[in-house]
Amino acid sequence: MTGRQKVLLVALGVLVVILFMVAVGAGGGDRGDPSARRGLVDLLGRAGGGAQAVDPATVDADCAEAAGRLAVDGDCELRVADPGGLRTLILRGPEAFTIEAPAPGDAEFTVEDDVTPADDGTGAVARIAVDRATTVRVSCSGGCPITIARD
Repeated sequence: MTGRQKVLLVALGVLVVILFMVAVGAGGGDRGDPSARRGLVDLLGRAGGGAQAVDPATVDADCAEAAGRLAVDGDCELRVADPGGLRTLILRGPEAFTIEAPAPGDAEFTVEDDVTPADDGTGAVARIAVDRATTVRVSCSGGCPITIARD
């Protein structure tokens, strides 16, 4: 190793230590909010080819009103065609609703979630990972409109 390479290696090591110290010192000490949006993380996810949304045209449901719109009263089963890879089924509604879906991959359990409207008035949003043809159950009492969204 030449002297120049040694100097560059030491400089790189010092830079890594400084960046680590800044990262540790900049932390607020709190546990954070997992539902909070992080601009840089979202940007890196999109740049890295994060999971794309399921095409609403590939979802069939008995409670379908029109393309991408559902009228759920009680329970409704959504049948998602094989997306050909990991995709995200995004469901949006103005009111609270419940979803039940099999976990992706080889996991042998069902994911259940009660989705409630956000405090900012944007409504309730459920994001369900789908990697094969699957059935997702959506429930709400008293009837609620649900939209299959692309983002």
